[in-house]
Amino acid sequence: MAQAKRKQKFFDVDMPILNKETQLYAFDIEELEGRYIKYDLTRLLRGKNMLLNLKVKLEDGKATSEPTELIVLPYFIRRMMRKGTDYVEDSFSTECSDSKVQIKLFLITRKKVSKAVRRALREKAKEETQNYLKDKTAEVLFDEILKNRVQKHLSIVLKKIYPLSLCEVRYFKIEKALEVKKVEKPSKEKTSEERKSEEKPKVKKATKKKSEEKEE
Repeated sequence: MAQAKRKQKFFDVDMPILNKETQLYAFDIEELEGRYIKYDLTRLLRGKNMLLNLKVKLEDGKATSEPTELIVLPYFIRRMMRKGTDYVEDSFSTECSDSKVQIKLFLITRKKVSKAVRRALREKAKEETQNYLKDKTAEVLFDEILKNRVQKHLSIVLKKIYPLSLCEVRYFKIEKALEVKKVEKPSKEKTSEERKSEEKPKVKKATKKKSEEKEE
């Protein structure tokens, strides 16, 4: 007898970071493991051209996804540029609490500035970003970048050097996961009173044995 042909169908994939669902086409749900989703955030962010990459994983027989990469598209940057301004950009790798990440910053000043000011902005932006990221998880950072919290924090700090017309995280990607070390609680040393209380029952047992020998 001829074997029935397998048919592909759509499977729901949860995207917790966006509180949304999407669908992927496959024969079985197991085939979705490790696949990538490219999701355009332009409508969600009201015209800000940003692309989010997510990796699919299976949990309890259901498909879910976690963010791996965030990209601001080049034509958004070009649209924000104006005559009579300068821009500062920087790219570096750093660590957050659970991952090693790569991040690219893009700053636009309100007017033309000197090289010294641009260098000061670049150095301060890198220092502040590393301090901000080190105590947060990658998942929290993706959420904060989407909600513009990281950019707002940087803009306020850099305003002391020179006011900016744009402060943007142009690129954010997880390079590799880090092993989270469990901190073992140090064992408390026993006090002298606790040691005495532990030794007392032993002495009593010994005296009992002696008394029994005398009676014999």
